[in-house]
Amino acid sequence: MRKQIIDGIEVWHGSDNVFADLGLPDAEKLKIKSGLAIEITKAMRALGLTQQAAAKRMGISQAKVSGMMRGDFTNLSERKLMDCLNRLGYDIEIKVRPAAESVGHLTLATA
Repeated sequence: MRKQIIDGIEVWHGSDNVFADLGLPDAEKLKIKSGLAIEITKAMRALGLTQQAAAKRMGISQAKVSGMMRGDFTNLSERKLMDCLNRLGYDIEIKVRPAAESVGHLTLATA
């Protein structure tokens, strides 16, 4: 994060990962999970599914769907979130390529 003063007001510019900006552990994983949860929410709306109907289709409880929609996806793995998207009729493509740095990163690209 970097600080800038604009018209006497302190403004902080963050990175593209709010979880990292907050100093949370596993920030990269949290960013991926939140992106998947957002896509699930969009899919549910596009399909006109209630939380109960979506839960049944995804094979999870309605309580987990409700939690996920409120940003609580701690009890759902990335793999389970991807499975939920598959069950809602979405394809997921995983692309592997050499990293620009010595350690690679996970990213989520959506259409």
